Amino acid sequence: MFTQTVNRRCPSLVLACLALAGLFFSVSVRAAPEKELRVLATTFPVWLFTRNVVHDCPHVRTELLIPTNFGCPHDYALTPRDMQKLSRATALVINGLGMENFLNAPLAASNGGPTIIDAGAGIATPPQPESPRHITAAGFNQHSHDGMNPHIFSGPKQAAIMTRAIAEGLARIDPANADVYCAAAGAYITRLTALGERLAALGAVASRKGIVLQHDSLFWLAANAGLEILAVMQTNEDAPPSANELIRLTALVRRERPALIAADPQYADRLVRTLAQETNVPAASLDPVSSGPENAPLDWYETVMSANCQTLERYFDPR
Repeated sequence: MFTQTVNRRCPSLVLACLALAGLFFSVSVRAAPEKELRVLATTFPVWLFTRNVVHDCPHVRTELLIPTNFGCPHDYALTPRDMQKLSRATALVINGLGMENFLNAPLAASNGGPTIIDAGAGIATPPQPESPRHITAAGFNQHSHDGMNPHIFSGPKQAAIMTRAIAEGLARIDPANADVYCAAAGAYITRLTALGERLAALGAVASRKGIVLQHDSLFWLAANAGLEILAVMQTNEDAPPSANELIRLTALVRRERPALIAADPQYADRLVRTLAQETNVPAASLDPVSSGPENAPLDWYETVMSANCQTLERYFDPR
């Protein structure tokens, strides 16, 4: 009697056990964590764009190579800690256009280093000055490389192109999450494009489009607004304008009467204030987002660029 009962129930018991084992196995497979992907961004703005692409992927660890408050790293010297970051990185996201020339030798010496994602690879050549009236104190676009101004991050339209390049690069490295990267990038690009359109709108209605820039880091911001860059005061951080260059610049500003002299908060604004006082042309600060706080939120770029739009609207939008 007992034997018959066991024999009748065994098939059901075996099937139940197998079902439980299959459920446990499938849960275990789904719960297996993805392999960590270390993504190293070279500069503060590139770091912001990258974080907006990967924020929905917990297996991606994003780091910044240089300090957030350093600004443009034209002459940056790598530290031992930086070298450790490079050695651990799966992918290295760069601004491109020569901004990271300080990395050429270390990357050439590395054996099988990180995959490089060049965020600036798809940026078109900017218009160059066509007349002698467009002057600089020390040469237009001294930081340019092969005719390019590498501060592309300061223009929202270019930032959108950089974001797309970052998402596409990460999708090639991590194809399993390509849709996630592309979706996050698409949402961010929509917001960046709206900022670019806002800048273009104010330039379209401006009766006077002339602007003088303290530094060529603001070039793309002004270009997005369709403004006429009459002069760049200083393109070399180590060599301020000479007395003769300041005289020429003052004469140009008095003659052309730009609507604004724009300062970059990365640099001391003493010369900007002096030029404004000498010419009676207003001066204001515009932030190219070259640097920022260590705990910058994901919308930091949008917040700063919105403030830039408000400043420019005050001087260029007559409505």
